[in-house]
Amino acid sequence: MKLKKMNDVPVLSGLDLYEKKWPLKLKGLRVGVLVHPASVNIRLQDTVSLFLRSQKSKLKALFGPQHGFRGETQDNMVEWKGFRDKKTGVPVFSLYGHTRKPDPSMLKNIDVMVIDLQDIGSRYYTFIWTMELCMQACMEMKKSVVVLDRPNPIGGHMTEGPLLNEQYSSFVGQRPLPVRHGMTIGEIGNYLHNEFYPSLDFHVIAMQGWERKMWFDGTGLPWVMPSPNMPTLDTAIVYPGMCLLEGTNISEGRGTTRPFEIFGAPFIEPDMLVNRLKEFRLSGVFFRPMYFQPTFQKHMGELCGGAQMHVTDREKFRPFKTGVAVIKAIHSLYQNQFAWKQPPYEYEYEKMPIDILAGTDRLRQHIENGVSLDRMEEWWQEQCREFNKKFRKKYLLYK
Repeated sequence: MKLKKMNDVPVLSGLDLYEKKWPLKLKGLRVGVLVHPASVNIRLQDTVSLFLRSQKSKLKALFGPQHGFRGETQDNMVEWKGFRDKKTGVPVFSLYGHTRKPDPSMLKNIDVMVIDLQDIGSRYYTFIWTMELCMQACMEMKKSVVVLDRPNPIGGHMTEGPLLNEQYSSFVGQRPLPVRHGMTIGEIGNYLHNEFYPSLDFHVIAMQGWERKMWFDGTGLPWVMPSPNMPTLDTAIVYPGMCLLEGTNISEGRGTTRPFEIFGAPFIEPDMLVNRLKEFRLSGVFFRPMYFQPTFQKHMGELCGGAQMHVTDREKFRPFKTGVAVIKAIHSLYQNQFAWKQPPYEYEYEKMPIDILAGTDRLRQHIENGVSLDRMEEWWQEQCREFNKKFRKKYLLYK
């Protein structure tokens, strides 16, 4: 494979530009780097190797989020322990183990925390909340934070889904954001910094060439799985809706080769489900009836009936609305077999998983009470408009 050069691609990430744009006041300081396997530049060189060679700073610590520094842990609440990296000799600290917020012992040998994580544009995806907890810890210990910005793979021009009610804060949503937030990780960092951590010394190394309507496959950047069940851009496109199935007894396709695109359960008859879904007249998507057998997680080894979601027009497709439609269809057809997942879920031991995913109990109650999909969409889109007007617009870095 011929690796791309900087002038061959329309977009350069913060990592591609950090040598040029590293803040002068931070030159020569000790850094810790929060990374995962998708932390690579346009030539697929990893962040750790680049920082080891850099003259701008001194690498003293490594950190990893959920799914591990190496990206090997498959599922939610599968913790991993820190270790010393054999390749570099640098300590690796787990932020998805005994703690999710760096403790003082992890930060004592660094002056700056560098965050280089590939987000996928959905509030549930925990990397943005690991970033927030790092910001919190660094503010408390008077350390600086530098975010190397990366594209929102599903574009920065659409928002969808309920705004988080802080009564339902959890590790799948700690601050008010819509489910599909339409921001980059650097823009979310700007929002968190200004609204919640104003005394933090905070910097974003912005991308070059990224525009809000760009999907990841238009950037020229290489796709590397940011987590084991996020294999492709197709997965990221459906995830803002289909992750809701984690709050139910319906398989979201973990244990198959198309997680979040495939869904079902042993009690579902595929054609009946697809016919019910057609009644919603959803835009930009086609449901194909199918059977599958998950190799792990829900219904492992059992034959499941369900469907595969094929996105036919991603500009018209509304992933959150579609995910809600899937749950509504199964809830109405199989009331005796459908069930909401019970806690614990992502370190929440009392509130219902579906409620912390939605950021409200209103979604669950409306599904249980048979409120129409269009009426439900009206209230969450109004929340998106208000958030955009009051907060989001202020912190956008790109046209």
